[in-house]
Amino acid sequence: MKELVEYIAKTIASYPDEVKVTEEIDQEDRVMLKLEVAPDDKGKVVGRHGRVAKSIRLLLQVAAVKQGVRVNLEIV
Repeated sequence: MKELVEYIAKTIASYPDEVKVTEEIDQEDRVMLKLEVAPDDKGKVVGRHGRVAKSIRLLLQVAAVKQGVRVNLEIV
């Protein structure tokens, strides 16, 4: 799932070299993904009214259901 978020973010971002995705698993076996992008790209990744971020989260949830896990995405 980390690779999916990284691929989408790098495709959208103007500075793909600054895209960084970290993955952690919490006590409840949830996968926590943290997406870090350049300050100039933050608006592109979030989108108008959060539409792009919602779309990324939706794709991520579909992938998570296939793997049988719960996932959360934080954009920093």
